[in-house]
Amino acid sequence: MTLVEHIYELRRRLAIALLAVTAGTVLGFFWYTAYPFGLPSLGQLLTDPYCALPPENRVQIGGGEQCRLVAFGVFEQFTLRLKVAATAGVLMSSPVWFAQIWGFITPGLYAKEKRFAYTFVTAAVVLFTAGAVLAYFVVTQALQFLFTIGGDIQATVLRGSDYFDLLVALLVIFGVSFELPLLVIMLNRVGVISYAQLKRWRRGLVFGLFVFAAIATPGQDPISMLALGVSLVLLLEFAIQIARVHDKREARRPLEQGWSRIPEWKGLDPDQPSPLDDRLGAPGPAPSPSPGPSPRIEPLGDDQRTDRGSDGSAERWDVT
Repeated sequence: MTLVEHIYELRRRLAIALLAVTAGTVLGFFWYTAYPFGLPSLGQLLTDPYCALPPENRVQIGGGEQCRLVAFGVFEQFTLRLKVAATAGVLMSSPVWFAQIWGFITPGLYAKEKRFAYTFVTAAVVLFTAGAVLAYFVVTQALQFLFTIGGDIQATVLRGSDYFDLLVALLVIFGVSFELPLLVIMLNRVGVISYAQLKRWRRGLVFGLFVFAAIATPGQDPISMLALGVSLVLLLEFAIQIARVHDKREARRPLEQGWSRIPEWKGLDPDQPSPLDDRLGAPGPAPSPSPGPSPRIEPLGDDQRTDRGSDGSAERWDVT
């Protein structure tokens, strides 16, 4: 393909991805308050961690016992709903836009690279989802700590936009941080870092992960810090063990492939002397006689008898 054709192909795939995100955003906008097929609404899913708090730990404004967030601006509810819908649209349309990106990249990859990329992409999706799910359950405990730290002196009136920003930040930070083992394994496979280096750096990496967890968590509460730090340490240890297995396999591979790389050693019995013995002067098997006609022995003529044998005989024999 020419450069212009590549640009047209990229434009076409970007248009398909944007259409998918737009459709997902529209669906998320209506799902925000709707209950399709008896499922909870998108707004209910997002506010469940907040509504799980005891009533005495949250300020309820308005009549009734319904759990609600607060808005202080005229357009704040609409803006929050649109923001939630756009985020849901990006997530729901991810198979479509990811397929478009993958379809644009794969023509330039070899078959081995495609298989390698499929494995890493699948692992990345699983790890990100696991991190986001953990953050969803951790946010309830984090809010419990943050809303009760003031005791009976203060009460928090939580805006919808602030709560949504906190929730999305935790989901994204946990999801992206869970990609750490994938990054370590990838660097190990390409030879940038080895198991010996990871083993030597283990203590420093563990300390750095806890520091990262303390800085990255938006709420700065010990619950989310501890959950993120412990999870990253466990994932790092898993990646280190994968690197150990990989390095052992790579170190053993040259020994396993050494015999097959030399043509004359293929099919050689390991109990028999190798061909290298003859080159070093070691005794080896006698060479087999080459096939051909048997030699003929004929007596020399008188004109060819120039010397005598050790027994005084004047006859010599010519072997041809």
